[in-house]
Amino acid sequence: MSVGEEVRTEDTRPQQSLGTAAARNLATTTKSVPQMQEISSRWLLRMLPWVDIQGGTYRVNRRLTYAVGDGRITFVKTGDRVEIIPAELGELPALRAYEDDEVLFELARRCEQREVAAGEVIASFGSPSDEVYLLAHGRVEKLGTGPYGADESLGVLADGAYFGDQALLDEDAIWEYTARALTACTVLVLPRQDVEQVAERSDSLREHLQRHRSIPEQRSNKYGEKEIDVSSGHSGEPDIPHTFVDYEARPREYELSVAQTVLRIHTRVADLYNQPMNQTEQQIRLTVEALKERQEHELINNRDFGLLHNCEYDQRIQPHDGVPSPDDLDELLSRRRGTKLLLAHPRAIAAFGRELNKRGLVPETIDMSGNRIPTWRGVPIFPCNKIPVTPERTTSIIAMRTGESDQGVIGLRAGGIPDEIEPSLSVRFMGINEQAIIKYLVTAYHSAAVLVPDALGVLENVEIGRWR
Repeated sequence: MSVGEEVRTEDTRPQQSLGTAAARNLATTTKSVPQMQEISSRWLLRMLPWVDIQGGTYRVNRRLTYAVGDGRITFVKTGDRVEIIPAELGELPALRAYEDDEVLFELARRCEQREVAAGEVIASFGSPSDEVYLLAHGRVEKLGTGPYGADESLGVLADGAYFGDQALLDEDAIWEYTARALTACTVLVLPRQDVEQVAERSDSLREHLQRHRSIPEQRSNKYGEKEIDVSSGHSGEPDIPHTFVDYEARPREYELSVAQTVLRIHTRVADLYNQPMNQTEQQIRLTVEALKERQEHELINNRDFGLLHNCEYDQRIQPHDGVPSPDDLDELLSRRRGTKLLLAHPRAIAAFGRELNKRGLVPETIDMSGNRIPTWRGVPIFPCNKIPVTPERTTSIIAMRTGESDQGVIGLRAGGIPDEIEPSLSVRFMGINEQAIIKYLVTAYHSAAVLVPDALGVLENVEIGRWR
């Protein structure tokens, strides 16, 4: 090529045929329905047995229970200073239902903050119990003595737990186990001596503590329910005990919660742009998908009826080493009969899989609607991305026994509502406004009920970020 000769590229050549951009104006494209990344598997909605209720309320009747004080304590942190919210002291069994705010404030003020190093013994077996420990942060292991003198673990406590509360009611109480810090801990200590000093100046507190001390010890079974007297193994003509089954006077009632939104569609869009897909149908379909995602989120996280907030304190356990191990899941399963399913965040399932790999174990899987679901001890582990993961990369694993006939966990809904398109889910026409916009009210009613406390258990503070 000589110098100065014009270089002709493909872009400068004259067009010899119809271009694709222009040809598309005459073509009918093949297109998908609108896609949505938010849609998840929603295994909880699929596996939870649903009960249709009338009147919008479901009442759970139980035997009379004497167990009290099984709550979680909340703290306020300002810098390196930790304080307890005074009303939270009512979670202690000895102070349950005590409502004098001034006295509770004085008791909260007397709580002393202590920092405990990892491995340090907080309380020793057999020593006098004269202090209540409120665990603000960290993990504490309870150690007992086995039948042959070796230490055995009685459980792990974590943020919000308390121990040593028997000191408030029994002056001769001793520690029945050794409490040792697994990690660096921050605890608030309330001495019995301080409580007695406050009680000397407060008639209401003194009477409240005396009333709790006078409650007979043998009034309940191991579940906290009123004992049913039964005689067995006798002969002759002994006196047969008389008994009756008492019920809770104020049973809990679950009201249906609602998730709603108003869907708006312009009449011009609804009239003209319906081929090959109906715009109104697609708008409703995607709105319903978002509503179902919110339903599952509420069933897990709602503070009133959500599973994470309705699990009893004695059904919450802590992992012994932080990561979710097979031993921890065994402990979780052993807390109830007939566990039907486990729910875990996908990252928690991955962390559990790493622990299995370290031990050379391979979990069995089952087929559920064409999906291979891992199991542990025959119980399927379903993924649920609605279970929160904290900034510290910890999460929870939920275990459930389900079904109304099995005294388990059930979902609540209202079937047969007006303009229903699915059970307990309706799309109601609201009219057309002056801007020619059609409005639809999309509504879903839902809730969940735990029929007996041991139907639901949670493995808390599961670490998912440890690789070793």
